[in-house]
Amino acid sequence: MSIQKILSISGKPGLYELKIQTRTGFVAESLLDGKKITVGMRSNVSLLSEIAIYTYSEEVRLSEVFKAIATKENDGLALSHKEDDAKIREYFREVLPEFDEDRVYTSDIKKILNWYNLLQPKGMVTVEALTEEDSKEQAAE
Repeated sequence: MSIQKILSISGKPGLYELKIQTRTGFVAESLLDGKKITVGMRSNVSLLSEIAIYTYSEEVRLSEVFKAIATKENDGLALSHKEDDAKIREYFREVLPEFDEDRVYTSDIKKILNWYNLLQPKGMVTVEALTEEDSKEQAAE
């Protein structure tokens, strides 16, 4: 499983895996509890593979940020998203030193850390898995 089919659905906790596209939306399965839900086209949904983080020079894809965290933590869990704000920002500065501190909010960083820690036990954000995914994506371009 790769992060290409992983979704964040506004108003719903956790992350979801895209299962089936339907005429009126799609079916997604929660990575937290395995329950399937139907999501209409009006819902605000983001594919993790389409999310990028602002830096002072460019936008960095979320998969690259996940890879940097995995490298820093030797494919282990990241700092908890429940730590205090200053500690979270300092940690993220170590992972992505050039992130734009005016446009990347602490709430965004907490979300990234939470997502990483949700995906990490499933083996989806290891350095090897993300490198393999990047090479597949570049071959498709």
